Amino acid sequence: MSDPRIGFIGLGNVGGPLAGNLLRHGIELTVRDLDPQRVASLVERGARAASSPRELAAGVDLVITCLPSPAVSAQVMEQPDGVLAGLAPGKIWLEMSTTDHAEARRLAARVEERGATAMDCPVSGGCHRAATGNISIFAGGSRAAFERVLPVLSILGQRILHTGPVGSASMLKVLTNYLCTVHLAALAEALTVAKVAGLDMNTTYEAIRISSGNSFVHETESQVILNGSRDINFTMDLVIKDVGLFEALAKDLEVPLELSPLVLGIFRDGARRYGERELSPNIIRRLEDACGVRVLGEGFPAQMVDDEPKIPGYEVVPRPHSP
Repeated sequence: MSDPRIGFIGLGNVGGPLAGNLLRHGIELTVRDLDPQRVASLVERGARAASSPRELAAGVDLVITCLPSPAVSAQVMEQPDGVLAGLAPGKIWLEMSTTDHAEARRLAARVEERGATAMDCPVSGGCHRAATGNISIFAGGSRAAFERVLPVLSILGQRILHTGPVGSASMLKVLTNYLCTVHLAALAEALTVAKVAGLDMNTTYEAIRISSGNSFVHETESQVILNGSRDINFTMDLVIKDVGLFEALAKDLEVPLELSPLVLGIFRDGARRYGERELSPNIIRRLEDACGVRVLGEGFPAQMVDDEPKIPGYEVVPRPHSP
């Protein structure tokens, strides 16, 4: 797409930084969010504000939604003045929310009834990478649609994977979010054991980082745990939603899970104890409270900052299948 007019709905912890990337690249941007302050901050930087999802969709070539739940996405799309009412042939809808694959397909079919094109394009890699354009993007839809939107996705992210038809990207997104949650729960246990054992926490962090126990979650979320801020811009209710979507997918496929129900139970207990909007790395508080300790290090950041230079996004190509 050359010089597309883009509309962005949902300016939260992920959507706001993604929309900001588009503005920095000179994209003609229209925005919408229920929080007027989020809208105003982008309008001050050159965006336009839309009074409804329908108005936004009618005035742009490509609509992006980045919303907190499948129910909210459905409402924004299907309400009388929703996105569907403003779509027309040739327009594109990108669903960048973490959502249910079946719901993504259902809404995509309604988009296509309007003559428009639909893709599900969830992101992965943390809010700090959304802010810099270095986040990863899964893109589900036809190959023709993928190639059409790749220039826009290359602004929004760095590593971009075409996952197959609509819905495949959403499946992979909930799978990877589930793995992230398992890593976080395991790290909470490992770090607490290290603390109770009297190990130096800075040394413990490095031991995990340089070992086979390392993970992306350790290199990011363990740092804000050890700082004490526990601020990764993600909350327990969102963890429960994401792992719940993974469990629902596995149940539909009749895959008997063992770890997932345990992890979901841990976070449901954390939400009961500390509130649904508690920051997700603070799941370690359950263990801190039980052991009467605070798991802290020294010199770790309060929030993660992506210092990797922005490079143009590129397609990640899977290994070829055997002939």
